[in-house]
Amino acid sequence: MSRIAAIQTSSSDDIGQNLLRVEKYIFQAAEQGASVVVLPECFAFMQRSKRQLLEHAESDSQGRIQRFVGKMARQSGLWIFAGSIPLHSSHPGKVTNSMLVFDDTGTRVGRYDKIFLFDVELDNGERYRESDYTVAGGEMGVIDSPVGKIGLSICYDLRFPEMYRRLTQLGAQILVVPSAFSYTTGISHWLPLLQARAIENSCYVVAPAQTGIHNNRRKTWGHTVVIEPWGQVVSELEQGWGLVCAEIDLARLDHIRQQLPSHSEFHPDIFRSSRIRK
Repeated sequence: MSRIAAIQTSSSDDIGQNLLRVEKYIFQAAEQGASVVVLPECFAFMQRSKRQLLEHAESDSQGRIQRFVGKMARQSGLWIFAGSIPLHSSHPGKVTNSMLVFDDTGTRVGRYDKIFLFDVELDNGERYRESDYTVAGGEMGVIDSPVGKIGLSICYDLRFPEMYRRLTQLGAQILVVPSAFSYTTGISHWLPLLQARAIENSCYVVAPAQTGIHNNRRKTWGHTVVIEPWGQVVSELEQGWGLVCAEIDLARLDHIRQQLPSHSEFHPDIFRSSRIRK
């Protein structure tokens, strides 16, 4: 068996301070025997404004945050799934919200641009329009890592189960969901959605999260978790900066998939001959 770690942050718009604290937990993950560590969405930078976000966005393969992650991967000997980093896009005034994957030599081996953007209006007056400053991605990704095949997703993607079924069909054994989940929605939806994705796909789910109040404005739910393929939470950190670490047992995953092969029996064609009765 191997071990995977997830780091919880309460990031601000101070990149230097955020990275300094993240560094501490990356090395702690290595000390606890992890071979892979996953960082939350916006781990290095939670912007106050669109203008600030655009000022700190990085070019693909260049920039302070990317140099930091590559250096940490080399020094710690860990694979790092860097939750999300704002990268310049071909659309003026917009970025991509991108997860970058670095192997233990510090080489970048993967990129995933968040597909589903957080455009919501809640009853309490909270309003989010991620599409105002972000370009949606269009390609899913599965990375072969030291702990198994990892399907990539970010935060709001969690609400689209078809995406995770496709990732599983592409070979995913572990689903990562780095997030900055709203406190309001997190209370009711965070854990049930994560457990559903684990159960329906017979996958491990690793969900590092943002927590607390950011820049005296936005509030996130926290509750970083690792969930095993039967749907049980095996490690959790409710609030505050910190780290969770858990075993990945692919033999158990295979056993569960043999017991309940629903993830392999479904095919969309099954509905093509269906008719709605009126």
